[in-house]
Amino acid sequence: MTQPVTSPTTAPTNAEAAPFLEARNIVKKFPVRGGVLNRVTAHVHAVSDVSFSINKGETLGIVGESGCGKSTLGKMIIRLLEPTGGSIYVEGQDITRLGHHDMMPIRRRMQIIFQDPYSSLNPRLTVRQLLKEAIAFHGIVSKDGMEDYIDELIATVGMRPEAKDKFPHEFSGGQRQRLGIARALALKPEFIVADEPVSALDVSIQAQVLNLMMDLKERLGLTMMFISHDLKVVEHFCDRVLVMYLGKVVETLPCDRLRTDAQHPYTRALLGANPIDDPDDRRPLTVLTGDVPSPLNPPPGCAFASRCPEVKDRCRELIPVLERKSAGHPLACWARE
Repeated sequence: MTQPVTSPTTAPTNAEAAPFLEARNIVKKFPVRGGVLNRVTAHVHAVSDVSFSINKGETLGIVGESGCGKSTLGKMIIRLLEPTGGSIYVEGQDITRLGHHDMMPIRRRMQIIFQDPYSSLNPRLTVRQLLKEAIAFHGIVSKDGMEDYIDELIATVGMRPEAKDKFPHEFSGGQRQRLGIARALALKPEFIVADEPVSALDVSIQAQVLNLMMDLKERLGLTMMFISHDLKVVEHFCDRVLVMYLGKVVETLPCDRLRTDAQHPYTRALLGANPIDDPDDRRPLTVLTGDVPSPLNPPPGCAFASRCPEVKDRCRELIPVLERKSAGHPLACWARE
């Protein structure tokens, strides 16, 4: 009988208290081209000066509306996208300046679960071929142990052994996402970016996939970045939450203090927009008015000023700094001085 899939262990060091991953002043701008000569005419400001850290074994939630830059941030962290500026450190090593060859050992330690299970699996390959491709490339197990390891991975995500001989189109959305999780686990990673892993699934299936991921996180000792637009899911799944708006971090705090201590008007609006569990609670849902500013031309002050119910003159002129306020956690808001 094969042993359960386990993450690689590392020898303890004197720097155990240091974060596993740290992002410093990450920036991503996408060029916009136009004209006869196809020159760069503008830039989309997708992520602007974002800094955070994730401790070993922690799950950090990244939350915000569509287009706020959270998926772009997740892809930069594992260098599927290259940052325009800033640095990313994994256990103290700056990986933003590593070449392709030097990045290979890091890529084995960092994997991603994509949002759309329908487009993230190659339709021309069976499940066996999908898993075998990555396992063989990185030399995870010997050739003789390949079949047993693939069976083990499929069982780990709650699927039957015969699934390995089928093609992706033969599975439901929830089953495909389980296979996406199996592919991410195939390299025995330490860190996983989960990019809205349940948003494309039926509500009845979301809880099953989330429970599977929580079980795997605890069993394998994984460190995770969990990206979502749903604060209720993040509150349930994560240890800390980082709230983004138009490419910037506006607030970050522990998930168990989210409902009681969240201070930023945008975070409060997201909380107020969630459906209320108690059918006897008749409070109206929060509906933000106004449009999100264009990332092609960000406003000079706070990006949320045009929609904020507590806006001040200062908010329209100066960009607020993310710093600890009286609430005791990092917050970027002039209205909470």
